[in-house]
Amino acid sequence: MSLGGRTAADPNRMSILEHLEELRSRLIKAGLSVLAGFAVAYAFSDQIYEIVVLPAKAALPAGAKLAYTGLADPFILYLKVSVLAGLFISAPLVLTQLWLFVSPGLYRKEKKWVFPFVGGATFFFALGGYFAWRTILPFACNYFIGIGNQAGFTPVITVRELLSFELQLILGTALVFEMPVLVFFLTRIGILTPPFLWHFFPHSMVALWFLAAWLTPPDVLSMILVGVPMTGLYLLSIAICWIFQPKREPVPVETEPAPRAPEESGDGDTPR
Repeated sequence: MSLGGRTAADPNRMSILEHLEELRSRLIKAGLSVLAGFAVAYAFSDQIYEIVVLPAKAALPAGAKLAYTGLADPFILYLKVSVLAGLFISAPLVLTQLWLFVSPGLYRKEKKWVFPFVGGATFFFALGGYFAWRTILPFACNYFIGIGNQAGFTPVITVRELLSFELQLILGTALVFEMPVLVFFLTRIGILTPPFLWHFFPHSMVALWFLAAWLTPPDVLSMILVGVPMTGLYLLSIAICWIFQPKREPVPVETEPAPRAPEESGDGDTPR
């Protein structure tokens, strides 16, 4: 077998170097898609910034403003929010490149799931980001700033710390919301089964709640706001796995041939 070309036995089978070359090509195209999304988002970076920091601004006392301590912090924060928006804008193109990379190893009937995969993954990615921004961030900001207000402290929140926290929470939640789509894909190609997911349910809960604790601030309520939807997504993934698992063809049952009837002898006697 030649590492630089296809095998002689199967001309459609890709070699290791061809797989690496295909991966490099898909990564470059995905990176260009993100770069294009970043360029579009940067033109509206002011508006995107106001949307991203809205939960924190709404929780601040009247007259309080966000601060910065580094000379280049305002410029860097506009780059960060543009990258964040660029990831969501380019998500369909990036997911398409991912599908095109793995599709050569699929059967023909499995390749028809490209539109459900890309559409579903894009939807859940956006849903996860919106859930974090709309539900988790307002609660966390109101809770922690409210504690400081009750103690009589003056909030001095820097945009660098706020953006780092928000980007981690939004992107992390968006990626976790991809779980049902990933389970659907792995189910269709025969890797995951409902009994397997049920068997590892306790282990998965430990991993998911640990991830929820890492994504959220150090308080129990924020962790619950992330952990409960994660648990629901895992149960939804089990249902998806059960509904879309490949149908097994029935195994034909071999029947024993019927015993032959005894032949009558020519003189009318029955053989013993």
